Amino acid sequence: TFVKKELKKIKKLLSQREDEEEMESEYQTQRSSRESLMKITENFLRRMKQEELADRLQSSKRISLKVQSGLKKKFQCVFDGSAKAGNPTLLYEIYTELYVTEQGTRELNEEHEVRQIETASRKADRAETSIRQEELLKLPAGRQEPIRTVMTKGVAGIGKTVLTQKFTLDWAEGKANQNIHFIFPFTFRELNVLKEEKFSLVELVHHFFPETKAAGICSFEHFQVVFIFDGLDECRLPLDFNKSQLLNDPRKPTSVGDLLTNLIRGNLLPSARLWITTRPAAANQIPAECVDMVTEVRGFNDPQKEEYFRKRFRDEEQANSIISHIKRSRSLHIMCNMPVFCWITATVLDDLLRSREGEKLPKSLTEMYIHFVVVQAKVKKVKYDGGDETDPHWSPESRKMMESLGKLAFEQLQKGNLIFYESDLTECGIDIREASVYSGVFTQIFREERGLYQDKVFCFIHLSVQEFLAALHVHLTFLTCGLNLMEEKRESEIINKKQTISLQFCQSAVNMALNSPNGHLDLFLRFLLGLSLQTNQSLLRGLLTETGSSSQTNQETLLYIKDKISEDLSAEKSINLFHCLNELNDGSLVEEIQQYLRSGRLATDKLSPAQWSALVFILLSSEDLEVFDLQKYSASEEALLRLLPVIKASNKAILSDCKLSEKSGEGLSSVLSSQSTRLRDLDLSNNNLQDSGVELLSAGLKSPHCKVETLRSAFIQPFFQVLFEECFHSVAEMDLVAKVFLIGLMFGRFCVSWFSPLAKSFSGYSVCFSTFSLKNCSLSEMSCKALGFALMSNPSNLAELDLSFNTLKDLGIVHLSGFLESPNCRLQTLRLKSCSFSEISCEALGSALKSNPSKLTELDLSKNILMDSGAVHLRSFLESPDCRLQILRSVYYLNSLMIEKNISVKNLQKCQWRNLGLDNKMCFIPFWRSDSDFGLNYFFCLMYSFQTRLLKAMKVSLCQVLASLIFAV
Repeated sequence: TFVKKELKKIKKLLSQREDEEEMESEYQTQRSSRESLMKITENFLRRMKQEELADRLQSSKRISLKVQSGLKKKFQCVFDGSAKAGNPTLLYEIYTELYVTEQGTRELNEEHEVRQIETASRKADRAETSIRQEELLKLPAGRQEPIRTVMTKGVAGIGKTVLTQKFTLDWAEGKANQNIHFIFPFTFRELNVLKEEKFSLVELVHHFFPETKAAGICSFEHFQVVFIFDGLDECRLPLDFNKSQLLNDPRKPTSVGDLLTNLIRGNLLPSARLWITTRPAAANQIPAECVDMVTEVRGFNDPQKEEYFRKRFRDEEQANSIISHIKRSRSLHIMCNMPVFCWITATVLDDLLRSREGEKLPKSLTEMYIHFVVVQAKVKKVKYDGGDETDPHWSPESRKMMESLGKLAFEQLQKGNLIFYESDLTECGIDIREASVYSGVFTQIFREERGLYQDKVFCFIHLSVQEFLAALHVHLTFLTCGLNLMEEKRESEIINKKQTISLQFCQSAVNMALNSPNGHLDLFLRFLLGLSLQTNQSLLRGLLTETGSSSQTNQETLLYIKDKISEDLSAEKSINLFHCLNELNDGSLVEEIQQYLRSGRLATDKLSPAQWSALVFILLSSEDLEVFDLQKYSASEEALLRLLPVIKASNKAILSDCKLSEKSGEGLSSVLSSQSTRLRDLDLSNNNLQDSGVELLSAGLKSPHCKVETLRSAFIQPFFQVLFEECFHSVAEMDLVAKVFLIGLMFGRFCVSWFSPLAKSFSGYSVCFSTFSLKNCSLSEMSCKALGFALMSNPSNLAELDLSFNTLKDLGIVHLSGFLESPNCRLQTLRLKSCSFSEISCEALGSALKSNPSKLTELDLSKNILMDSGAVHLRSFLESPDCRLQILRSVYYLNSLMIEKNISVKNLQKCQWRNLGLDNKMCFIPFWRSDSDFGLNYFFCLMYSFQTRLLKAMKVSLCQVLASLIFAV
């Protein structure tokens, strides 16, 4: 067995190497072909006596190759923790394709980025098209306008920088985007140090890419150029798009801030393309009119997470074990959306699996980051201090380093800084030489980057590492000095009332995080509470000289958090408190509700507020948030208001028959207007929200964040009137596209006096309904006149119209026929079941359908008394060579007269019939009369000519009737 496993591993490694060699060979062939083509073009130009063009082509290619060579050296290796120790990691070895989508908007999201990741980790409400990195600057299919500037958003550590590096490296190696002559990648970290300098655009390029200066390039107008600006959120340059000096000369010097604003506006080098990356909170620094496309890096989806760990851990069993462990921990699985957290996790688990077999793997975030810090201390001890792996990891020197880094992390976190310059370090009392030593020792925690003139920029490897070290600093300060940094006062009674003070310390941390408006301290709080556990403190033995927080204090902290959960908190704050309970190893509330759900004994009328919050947490942690049905839990308004966060995260919400009142309108409005809402389908059938509730609901529908496309309701007359008057008029005035594509009024009642204003709103504005249902709404022939006029005024988007169970009568059908014969009519489905019209109106209907037959695929005329003469009028439509009808729901009393008028079987065969729905046995009575033998025979000939295609389409009930007829014959 052992030999088989080893041979299997060797085979896998060899096959991977063969694949890589084959790809490299293909790339080299492509590059050689391109170079040959360039030489042929150059020779051709010289033969045409175009020496200047040939020289320019030769020169530009030579310079381009030099730039590519420099970028290849710069980006072929990525920082992977130990790069400074002489062990660089090749980008192609660890790169895993990221999930990138086109977002379409640049809405400001100031929530903590972990909250944003948790929201994004829930099941997507609809399939989104992923964009490959090499296609980011290409024109998407179906888009006409050229793209000059692309903005890519993503939270810290999600992979934006690596994405730009991979894009640049593929170009430099000749693998992609070879139509581009030059790619010039910049980071705002590098540009920040030039804040006081002045440059022209040409000088700035020469400054960072000296080979262009050496070649004497002073103009880029004749080249395809791409500028990449990575890390807008780190920009400390003044980007004033309103007051910056207008500049269109690429050779005129100005401040770097003004230079960038003119380049982004298109005043400078309008032919160039720009790619800007940023964290979401900084996206609005650039005006919307300057950005042509917005994309978002979502990090890794679930298959990509697995791919990453399988690349990192070549042993299949080990990889499977790690992936299974991560999936069992909801918080770890969510955080693994970020590539940097996958790297942290892999670093920790690799160490634990290699050196500490049998030790439990970390389940919480605090445990994972404690192990991560311990691994760094161990590396320092072995690699730099010459110690043994069994020696104590924490020396006085490494303790001092970690304490200094913790202080820096906390003070800069309070200021919102993620990168630090010399002035920032000086303010924290850290000497820049010390910082350089720290970055050289703790390479996987703290980084130092150098600009062209050795200007130093420092940062933590990720925001979450900074937050953990900040929490560690606050915890250490409290233990050693009795100082609560969150209250900025010394606790003088720490010795006499240590337990009480420890409890107050934890409570103040909870309160401070809850008072943070955007959840900026959520992760900090999780870490701080996790550090209060004795088991976690024991992992830091050597760094912590004493421990704090007894088990009794932890129990009291748990009770305090549960009391807070019972309060009227936002869903996001409640969810973070549940994560805090998880960090404290308490899952009692969640387990309680899960047992109720498993047993089917969930009595929602007896749930406490904390239990309701636990139910929300469980449902939001569910893998499937596609459809939420309130009736499964409780058909009540209280349940709706308690479960609003779940509705906001769902794609479809079924709230029919749930006794909802106007109070629900306010709650649902808040869901619809939330920038993180995913709701697209809302069913409010058979509820009475009253006028005030509808007004509140319409406010949500008008919100630019509202994504609802389908709204179903049995609204009473005033409800529907208010909905249209309050919502659609305002939507049109704001020049927004109407968001409700389906109005299913299943048992509502219309009034002619206000149907006309509805029709006017439908015709006077750009409303893009694809489906319009007015089923069973007491419409009359007068209503149909107004509707017909409205549809003729705005017909192009409507694909489905259902007017069934309305008393339209013959005059109403005549009014509707005007719309049906319009050349702009794109209707595919028309349902007129039980509309009380007769053969009188069939002439107008048949003529209208014949004049514009090509789009209609489904026609329902059942439950109308059309008689033979009416059927004859419809014959011309069915015989039309352009008829594409697939579903015809039956015509009453269709008999031999229709057939005897020589209806063309050939033309009927052209239709791709999927359903020929003849209502019931009455349909066959005319065929079976003694005077209609010809009709019966013809019908069976028709069936035979359709062969099995028609028989397969017929309903079972119809086939049973036919069987009885055949038996009778």
